Amino acid sequence: MNKKIFFDLYRSQLDKDKKLTQREVNALDKFLDMVVAQRFYFTIPQWAYVFATTFHETAFTFEPVREAFHLSENWRKRNLRYYPYYGRGFVQLTWDYNYRKYGIEKNPDEALESKKAFDILIDGMKNGVFTGKRLDYYINDTRKAYVYARYVINGKDKRQTIAKYAETFETILMQSL
Repeated sequence: MNKKIFFDLYRSQLDKDKKLTQREVNALDKFLDMVVAQRFYFTIPQWAYVFATTFHETAFTFEPVREAFHLSENWRKRNLRYYPYYGRGFVQLTWDYNYRKYGIEKNPDEALESKKAFDILIDGMKNGVFTGKRLDYYINDTRKAYVYARYVINGKDKRQTIAKYAETFETILMQSL
């Protein structure tokens, strides 16, 4: 992967209104390294959707985050019915049974570690762990249904927006790989 091309395109197409912070550059660089290490796990269009999902779910930071990260732990405890198994990671893993699937039910904050969050993200999307829907059903050699791929993660929430991100990431990836 040519990271210079990736970052130049990312800045011009997805980061027009703000300047990437060094922290965001570092997080995205780490994410790119993990993608390159697993590059044959998905096709480019599938990776584009993985990027789009992560971009959206992490509030554009590419850092594993806590659900409602702008609010307090006390707020999460009072307001989230699945506490302490609230959303964490690149994809907002929730519920005790999902944490159990990844062997982190005793320490849910492990989902905030980049490598663990990445493994959960790609395994969950590939194998339909989150909703029973697999990414390759929506994005494969004959179909590229970015809008409907949201069912892999979270039904219809923001699916048009994320589909547009996926189209942009596909363009970026095609030119930088």
